[in-house]
Amino acid sequence: MNTKAITLAAGTMLATALSTTLAGPGSSCSSENSATKQANTTTEMTRVSYTAKKDIIDTAVAAGSFKTLAAALTEADLIGALKGKGPFTVFAPTDEAFAKLPKGTVESLLKPENRDMLISILTYHVVPGELDAGEVLGSTTLTTLNGQRVDISKEDASIDGVSIVKTDIECSNGIIHVIDEVILPQSDSILDIASSAGSFNTLAAALEAADLVDALRGDGPFTVFAPTDEAFAALPEGTLETLLMPENKDKLRSILLYHVVEGRVYADQAIESGQAATLQGGEVKVKKSWGDVKVNEAKVVTPDLEASNGVIHVIDRVILPQG
Repeated sequence: MNTKAITLAAGTMLATALSTTLAGPGSSCSSENSATKQANTTTEMTRVSYTAKKDIIDTAVAAGSFKTLAAALTEADLIGALKGKGPFTVFAPTDEAFAKLPKGTVESLLKPENRDMLISILTYHVVPGELDAGEVLGSTTLTTLNGQRVDISKEDASIDGVSIVKTDIECSNGIIHVIDEVILPQSDSILDIASSAGSFNTLAAALEAADLVDALRGDGPFTVFAPTDEAFAALPEGTLETLLMPENKDKLRSILLYHVVEGRVYADQAIESGQAATLQGGEVKVKKSWGDVKVNEAKVVTPDLEASNGVIHVIDRVILPQG
């Protein structure tokens, strides 16, 4: 850091000038009082020494061990943002951290065609606000500029399982904590995750029949209360087959959209608000009951599954809009 200090000599000269001016001709102040004032003024002036902090980018560059991070931020056009007012908390991977990625990963990410993915990864390392180590480790999760949450463990001082090796590097617009690996956000969409899970085949078929596949592959973000295959199977006999008929497409869409909320809403946030407005137009009630999270009468069996375009809460029954 650059250190700017008002020197003692300059302070003494200014103090002397101030004393002379204040005493002036005919002043009743004694020479002893003038000397005391001069000494006090000099002391106050020397206290004005301070350290000029650099911003996050300049601090990282000056450290010399974040060259890959700087190159990535440049390619992602995020330099200007992180030189802004902020404040930001940055979990900064070292050059060695980037080197731990599979061979060719960094080179691939730095290609112009992969810029969106690079931005997603880099913003996953940034949290709004200025959080020191105590505040970070006092949390269980933190929401990143990417939109997804990172998990924090106080026991092993880690973020998403990655060690925080140095903390509290103060900058003019935030704070840096150094990590020894790159942390990666979820890159699969809501539908990709549902398809790969193998337990949402009926939901996938229903979304296809309702022409909602492309919508839920979009940027979103969305929050989806996703019924399992067993949840659909629990509907009265013949209900699902009827809903999948082309003539019942509008009704099917209405039911499916009743399971979707705009934005990324995590379970704790949903419980706190007590309700959520769905894309169908109606509202679902969210509460905690006997340790379980309930959406209307459905139980959330797996909350907070991250997706690149939202979050999934797995539920054990299909919820039906009223009216």
